[in-house]
Amino acid sequence: MSHRQPVRISDIAQFHTIVDARSPAEFALDRIPGAINCPVLSDEERAEIGTIYKQVSPFEAKRLGAAYVSANLARHLHDTFHDRPANWKPLVYCWRGGLRSGSMVTWLRLVGWDAQQLAGGYKGFRGHVIEQIDSLVPRLQLRVLCGATGSAKTRVLHALAAQGAQVMDLEGYASHKGSLLGHLPGVEQPSQKHFETLMATQMAQFDLSRPVYIEGESAKIGRIAVPLALVDRMRQAPIIEIDASVPARLAYLLRDYAYLGADAGLLATKLGYLKELQGKEVVGRWQGWAAQGALEPLFSELMALHYDPHYERSQARNFAQWALRQTLLADDLSDSSIDQLAAQIRQRDL
Repeated sequence: MSHRQPVRISDIAQFHTIVDARSPAEFALDRIPGAINCPVLSDEERAEIGTIYKQVSPFEAKRLGAAYVSANLARHLHDTFHDRPANWKPLVYCWRGGLRSGSMVTWLRLVGWDAQQLAGGYKGFRGHVIEQIDSLVPRLQLRVLCGATGSAKTRVLHALAAQGAQVMDLEGYASHKGSLLGHLPGVEQPSQKHFETLMATQMAQFDLSRPVYIEGESAKIGRIAVPLALVDRMRQAPIIEIDASVPARLAYLLRDYAYLGADAGLLATKLGYLKELQGKEVVGRWQGWAAQGALEPLFSELMALHYDPHYERSQARNFAQWALRQTLLADDLSDSSIDQLAAQIRQRDL
């Protein structure tokens, strides 16, 4: 068994498993990518011990805490860790690198595993994420994909990634398509912190001398805020515009948002938010189509009356290099055409 020493974020790759010893609620909020959650205290136990600490005494809280921690560790040793080999090397962390991860490491080492504790715990990791964003964002060689609603920008981004380009898929990290109707059915958006963790983890893998492709987003994706430094960087970056025909965009939207037809009530509610902009009569017509599942006329009018009129004006206002943009024309947004668009974009940068 190697000597126990403080483990830094940069050493994480040396371990077989990253074990998060915090409660399930803490883990759900944010975690080190790839970590497994093996709580030494449940959410309820943690709350109960906190109350006893304040209302009874620190000693009583520690005594009960030790009983809960022992029982939970016994369960993890019996179940979660029962098949780990003798040379297993786990890295354990809790909130600050204190008692919870320390208890687990002590027991894992007693078994004979080379368990180590992450110095500074999750709090240290969170500081590292913020540091990464602050230091890497200003150095990114961004190329911003723009295009009116339905131009398949996200799919082009995915095709670029499949072809070996460096890509930041902000909508993917945010689990949201970025528009009024962008909520994904049955998918919760992550916490702001976890969005930033995913972003920072991706950026750390980039070769900063090569271009990074990103979609031209507004400052919010659903309820997630894009870090302001990245918004500023995007707004100064070179632009590649996908100028797709109206029929191609409509066909793409009908494929990409087909699931909206399954929840007419939710769709009608979302459309209701546009009453102030579009007037009751227009939105009433749209809600009628939503109720019938008639997505074709609905999307057709949404493009013509809502999305397109503001598109060029807002792009020119938001992107400093809009007038210098490169434009790619597209009359078709099938999978093979999207692959061709991605290849054209990469060719321009090689």
